[in-house]
Amino acid sequence: MIDQTALLESKSLRTSVAAHTEVLDRVKTLSLLPDGMHVTTAMVAAYFQVGINAVRSLVLDHREEIEANGYRVLSGAELSSFKELSGIQSHTPSLALFSRRAVLNVAMLLRDSEVARQVRTYLLDMEYMARTAAPVDNSVHSPADSLDDRIDRRIVDILGTAVVPLFNALIETSGEHRKELIDLRQDIQRVERRLCLHHTRLRRLEGPREDRPLAGVMAAIDAMNGYEFEEHIAALLRRDGCTDVVVRGGGGDRGVDITGRTPDGRPLVVQCKRFAPHNSVTSPDIQKFLGAAKVLHKADVALYVATCPFTREALNISAEGGITAVHRGLLEAWSAGTALNVLK
Repeated sequence: MIDQTALLESKSLRTSVAAHTEVLDRVKTLSLLPDGMHVTTAMVAAYFQVGINAVRSLVLDHREEIEANGYRVLSGAELSSFKELSGIQSHTPSLALFSRRAVLNVAMLLRDSEVARQVRTYLLDMEYMARTAAPVDNSVHSPADSLDDRIDRRIVDILGTAVVPLFNALIETSGEHRKELIDLRQDIQRVERRLCLHHTRLRRLEGPREDRPLAGVMAAIDAMNGYEFEEHIAALLRRDGCTDVVVRGGGGDRGVDITGRTPDGRPLVVQCKRFAPHNSVTSPDIQKFLGAAKVLHKADVALYVATCPFTREALNISAEGGITAVHRGLLEAWSAGTALNVLK
């Protein structure tokens, strides 16, 4: 998986993924000017939840690159014509406009924004999927994608790039039906996530085993809610031969989310944490789980599964306390078919 630092520092990498503007609407709705094509500096700042000066400073530092992606400043007759055609009300002598591609460019450069980090995460997962899914052998002996595969990908593409953004736009302008539209959008996103998971599981079951993680796994996991994530981990445990697997997340769980037994009968407990990829599991998190796992549940095997890295101190405490730390990279490999050593 490509690290976000590479995207922040490599102009060539940013250029290679600059066309994937659809990821903007996967994170949150990007409101556009009446022309349906551009946003102002203030609108960019609002999207990324940063100050206007942060955006202006970024443009100053990377103006040539951002201009190449559609950023421009209107003034004089050009500004008057744009205001007349778009209906925008502005009394400033100049107006800076960003295309969607320029907004994505900002997301790839803006360090201190949680929204920008989420955009980069989706973007890099898509790039990883594209790179690893590309065929190595283009000879006549290479098997073509099945019709089911192409249909699955097309449905996911339509849901993600057309239907969900359409609902985002409707929600922004809706009144009394806002709640119903939000519920419908969640249903559609749930179908999209289930389809992605179904597709990856079929590819793992029907295709040859490989040494690398399955492309797109973490993108699907990041799209899950807490309940779906716990059920996903429970399914992995059952797949690898664990028995009596029960999801116990919620009130009264006594500090663990899943209980069960390993394939050889040892008591097993699991803590599941859906953190943003840039966050980390810290030592207090492990210490709290250690007490619940070893004292309350008397488990022989304890897994702390997270969608992010662990701090060095958290890893040390895990090793000393007999906790298996399943970090983001290990979770990806496990989800793609590689069994955890502790369960073998």
